[in-house]
Amino acid sequence: MSTRTASEVQAAPPARSSWLPVWTPEDATFWRTTGSRIAWRTLTLTTVSLVLSFATWFAMSAVVVRLPNVGFKFSTTQLFWLTAMPGLAGGTLRMLHTFLVPVFGTRAVITVATLLKLIPCVGLVMAVMNPATPFWMFMLLAFLAGMGGGDFSSYMPSTSLFFPKRLQGTALGIQAGIGNFGVSLVQFVTPWIIGFGAFAMLGGESQTFTKGDVTKPIWLQNAFLVYVPFLVLLGIACWFGLRSVPVRVSFKDQLDIFKNKHTWFCTITYVMTFGSFSGLSAAFPLLIRTVYGSFPGAPDPLAWAFYGPLIGSTSRVIFGFVADRTGGAILTHISGLALMALASALVFTGVLTPTSLDSFPLFVGIMLGLFFFTGIGNAATFRQYPLIFAHSPRQGAGVLGWTGAVAAYGPFIVSTLIGLSIDTSGSPRGFFLGAIAFYAVATAINWWFYARKGAEVPC
Repeated sequence: MSTRTASEVQAAPPARSSWLPVWTPEDATFWRTTGSRIAWRTLTLTTVSLVLSFATWFAMSAVVVRLPNVGFKFSTTQLFWLTAMPGLAGGTLRMLHTFLVPVFGTRAVITVATLLKLIPCVGLVMAVMNPATPFWMFMLLAFLAGMGGGDFSSYMPSTSLFFPKRLQGTALGIQAGIGNFGVSLVQFVTPWIIGFGAFAMLGGESQTFTKGDVTKPIWLQNAFLVYVPFLVLLGIACWFGLRSVPVRVSFKDQLDIFKNKHTWFCTITYVMTFGSFSGLSAAFPLLIRTVYGSFPGAPDPLAWAFYGPLIGSTSRVIFGFVADRTGGAILTHISGLALMALASALVFTGVLTPTSLDSFPLFVGIMLGLFFFTGIGNAATFRQYPLIFAHSPRQGAGVLGWTGAVAAYGPFIVSTLIGLSIDTSGSPRGFFLGAIAFYAVATAINWWFYARKGAEVPC
C-alpha cells in the first residue's frame, strides 16, 4: 500500500471505472511503461480545453469596447463592471473547483466544466444581437462567463497529480502557459471574426458599427459563437479520453491546507503574478480606450491588447522549463522587483496622463514588460508550491487550486479599481501606486521565506 493517509486511499476501482487502479509516477518503471503515456495524453486534452476556458472567460473584455458603437448606452463605469464581472465569478468558482478533482475525478470534472461553458456563449450570442438587452442581463451572462476562469483550479491540481515532482514545473508551465494563450486568442480572433457573417444563417443579422464618420456592419455575436462547436467536440473528447488518479479525499479533509501558513504566503505571491496577468489582460483594451481613445487617430484597443497576454503566456511556458532547473523562488523574486519597477514607470513617466498620442508607444512598451514578468512569475510560483508542500502531493495540488482561485479575482479587482481611480482622480495612476505597494509586500514575503540564504523552505 502507498504511504497516503487512510482518508486519501481507496480500494482499486472496477476495471471499467474511469478511476485508474494505481498511480505511482515517482516509480521510474511505472512512469516509463505506463504513467508517461497517460499523463501526457491527459495534459494534451486538458490543455486544449483550458485554452477554450480562458477564451470564453475573456471574451467579454474583447467585446465590451465595441458595445457603445453598436447602440448600447452603457457608461464607462458600467463597461468596466462588465469587464470585471467574469473575474468575480472566476475567483469564486475556482474556490469550488479547488476541491472537486479529489472528489469526482479528472474525467467527470473536466468534461462537465467544458460543456457548461456553452451556456454563457449561447446566451451572449443572443444578448449582443439585441440593443435592448438590459445591463443586468449582460452582468448575469458575464458572471456565467466566469465559469471559464473557475475551472482552472481543477485543471492545475489534476495535472500536478499526474506528473512526478521533477516534471511538475514543466507540465504546469506548459498547461497554464498554453492555457493563457486563450486570452490572446480571444483578443486576436475577435476583431477578425466579427468582421463578416462567418456562420451564415446560424450567425444572425449584423449590427451597425458607428465611430465618427465610419459606419460598417459587424457581427458581435461571432465573438462567442465561434467557440460553441469546439466546446462540444472537446467535451466529447475529454469524456472518452480522460481517466482519474486514485487520490480520493472528502471536502472536509481537504480543508487542512488552510491550517498551514504557507498556503497564505503562496496565495499572496500568486496574486502578484497571475492576479496581475489576468487583471491587466481584462482591463488592457478598455484602459487603452479610456486613456488614449479621445485623441484624433486613436489606436484600436484590440489591435494592441492581444500582445500583452501573448507575451505573458509565452514567458510562462518558456520559464516553466527554466524554473525546473533554477528553482522558482529566485525567479519569483526577480519578477516582483521588475513589476515594481515597471509599475513605477507607468506612474512617473506621464503615460497614464498623456497630452498626445506620442506617449502611446512607451505606454504599450511598459505594459508589455509587465505582462512578460507576470508570465515569469506565474511559471516560478507553480514550480515553488509543489516543493513547499512536498510532504503531501494532495495538499500541494489543493494549494495550486486555492491560490489560483484567489488570483482569479484579478480581472474583477483590477478592472473595478482602475475604474474607481479614473472616476475619482481622472487617471488610473492611483491603482498602479497601490499595485507597487502590494508587489513590495509580496516580494518581501517570497524573499524571506523561500529565496534568501537560510530561508525556511528554500525552493
